[in-house]
Amino acid sequence: MDFGFTTAAYVVAAILFILSLGGLSGQESAKRAVWYGIVGMALAVFATLIGPGTGLWPLTLVLVILGGAIGYQLATKVQMTQMPELVAAMHSLVGLAAVFVGFNAHFEIGAVEAAKAAGDDTYAMGTFAALIAKKTLVEINILRVELFLGIFIGAVTFTGSVIAYGKLAGKVDSAAKKLPGGHLLNAGAAALSLLCLFWYFGSGGFLPLAIMTLAALFIGYHLITGIGGADMPVVVSMLNSYSGWAAAAIGFSLGNDLLIVVGALVGSSGAILSYIMCKAMNRSFISVILGGFGGPAGEQMAVEGEQVAIDADGVAQALNEADSVVIVPGYGMAVAQAQTAVAELTRKMRAAGKEVRFAIHPVAGRLPGHMNVLLAEAKVPYDIVLEMDEINDDFPDTDVVIVIGSNDIVNPAAQDDPNSPIAGMPVLEVWKAKQVFVSKRGQGTGYSGIENPLFFKDNTRMFYGDAKASVDSLLPKIG
Repeated sequence: MDFGFTTAAYVVAAILFILSLGGLSGQESAKRAVWYGIVGMALAVFATLIGPGTGLWPLTLVLVILGGAIGYQLATKVQMTQMPELVAAMHSLVGLAAVFVGFNAHFEIGAVEAAKAAGDDTYAMGTFAALIAKKTLVEINILRVELFLGIFIGAVTFTGSVIAYGKLAGKVDSAAKKLPGGHLLNAGAAALSLLCLFWYFGSGGFLPLAIMTLAALFIGYHLITGIGGADMPVVVSMLNSYSGWAAAAIGFSLGNDLLIVVGALVGSSGAILSYIMCKAMNRSFISVILGGFGGPAGEQMAVEGEQVAIDADGVAQALNEADSVVIVPGYGMAVAQAQTAVAELTRKMRAAGKEVRFAIHPVAGRLPGHMNVLLAEAKVPYDIVLEMDEINDDFPDTDVVIVIGSNDIVNPAAQDDPNSPIAGMPVLEVWKAKQVFVSKRGQGTGYSGIENPLFFKDNTRMFYGDAKASVDSLLPKIG
């Protein structure tokens, strides 16, 4: 098979990937967009397997099938609430792949140079080594820089993603923590990596590459441990961007144009999404990606009052008397798998002539679009699912707001307390409604560990219990 077919297949695959990214921007086109991505990836893998220089394609095919089987088993067992940590785990694998490919390219360069010095040309057998053999000294040095950067980005992505997985899965404390020395340690590791680049560029030896890898692994670890739970949705998006740039670096090392294109698409789209999310949270993009630079200082305001509980009869009575209802879903709804019950409650209230809408914060849940996916899965109509900017001004005219498993995104401390960890973050101003009911398991502070004054306000009542069981208890009482 010649390069012409492979190149043409790569172009088609790249177009499908672009269509996939474009389609994911809308709920109605998202399913079709996923299929674009699946077909594009299948085409890319097929073209690579039968393309030039793949004499070991049977072994590669076996590995692809084995990896696909493992991935399928993992994906079918993962709950929707576990998707954020699964994404983080996948990012770690991309980073690790970049590290391995970079080291392989280094050893191949060394083998080719040794063979050339010995006058042995048996290495030129249509493999990656043969491609290296055709390069000039300048091109070899450029390749060294490419593989160095690929290993650096990959190593940062790997350890950063492992820590992100641990935080999202509850295996690592979600609080922001730094070693003594804080950001100076990160800066020192980055400076050491830069020195190793010049050292490696001059010597081509393994030692500077190894030292840089250790420094990059530390940077990834320390950056993400320094970011608190409230910023974890941004971290997932940011690591997605890192994994894209790592893939692009792999593409440069291997001379694979499709990897470069796809890596650039993922890297740039992840960076743009991270910026949008930081803007939605009133966070400095640079602050987040550098591991929580800056932030509020001082003691947080004390929360006064008490949380007043209410039972299902009280909530149902308020809903039956209300004309307008807004539902604010959060991660607690996902954990309880209550989206179907919430959708049924919505249908019953709309059938009774009530205006029912959903308010979605840009960072609701632990993954961008998390709540939108859950509501679409439960067949909630798209036209009543509104973003924060579309619905925030309507809360003063809303009779009842039901908050299901949310904390930070409805926390008035973001506006009232300059020392709060979420100070300045735009939030859903649900406390301006006539009545607010909060469905919550207990009186804890939630994933980010931030107390919420909303729960103590006079117009707020706490509807304690499992979200699905609580909503199910309301269904027979509505209408």
